[in-house]
Amino acid sequence: MPELPEVERAAKLLRDVAVGKTISDVEAVEDAIVFSGVTHEEFVTELKGRTVKEARRYGKVFYLELDGDGKHPVMHFGMTGMLQVKGQLATYYRETPRKASIDWPPRFMKFILYLKGDADEEEIQVAFLDARRLGRIRLCQSPLTEPPISALGFDPIMSMPNLDDFKKGVQKRSCPVKALLLDQSFSAGVGNWVADEILYHARVHPEERCNVLTDEQLQALHKQTSEVCNLAVSVNSDDTKFPQDWLFKHRWGKGKKEKHTLKLPDGRPATIKWVTVGGRTSAYVAELQKLKRGATASKASSSTAEEQAKEDESDLTPLSGEEEHKPVNKMARKLKRKLKTEEEPPIRTTRRRTTRSRAS
Repeated sequence: MPELPEVERAAKLLRDVAVGKTISDVEAVEDAIVFSGVTHEEFVTELKGRTVKEARRYGKVFYLELDGDGKHPVMHFGMTGMLQVKGQLATYYRETPRKASIDWPPRFMKFILYLKGDADEEEIQVAFLDARRLGRIRLCQSPLTEPPISALGFDPIMSMPNLDDFKKGVQKRSCPVKALLLDQSFSAGVGNWVADEILYHARVHPEERCNVLTDEQLQALHKQTSEVCNLAVSVNSDDTKFPQDWLFKHRWGKGKKEKHTLKLPDGRPATIKWVTVGGRTSAYVAELQKLKRGATASKASSSTAEEQAKEDESDLTPLSGEEEHKPVNKMARKLKRKLKTEEEPPIRTTRRRTTRSRAS
């Protein structure tokens, strides 16, 4: 799933190609799952003819600010969503597959924006793609103060809390720290690989319980939550530019024959292990991330793995991200004021493109 750095890359793409341009036309296909609370026809009508003022992101959600008094398009990629500019390959989550194509219109397209500036000779076309239909497209009058953004926690780049507030938010929880980091009502935008990277650099085991973390661990978590996200965004989420000592560069070999090359600070080979926490596979370095106080590693109790998982997630916001109307916690509300100021079961739908009258 695209995480904060990848979504910021999408927002940057829209800033580069769309800001200051008028949406001369919109082409959309019918999809009652991806289009949430709005039909594809209503989406087309709302956007057509308006000018893009800005492209912004909060957590894993990104949106366009348009001129006028109408609503603004708010988007979430889900598992496989992405953007594609006509003539270019789509911005894939990790590696671009060999079968990637610049054919137009692209497969799995949900909508295409036709953009034109005063000095442009030709229109720029940008498409939103979603193969698995787990993304969401909405219209909001005030994106920051309406769901889904209003139900999110702090954004590690836009609204990182101070150390004291961060500590309080962590210490009052008893779940594994990895599960907390994945909870979007706590840290918006942090997904699986980002959470593992944060924990690796902070030298904290993913199963360590939040309420037993030491002051030193909390300080490291606070620092790395910000630094990992900022560094990934600074290189436009280009993983070829990530530092060689990042876990991201070595974590993808589970079940494969080739060995990773990650080294410990003393030069010895690191041991990467995997464990399921918060319903997600977590990678960690055994020598550096030891389970010190939270008694979850051995799973010595008689509870089954399923029961343990339920216990771990019992006090968390569901990770699907679709609990839009959760109350906003006090810290998130305070941080959002400073700025200014997410599965339903699939159903069959008929894909239909809106008719477009265009001059040839």
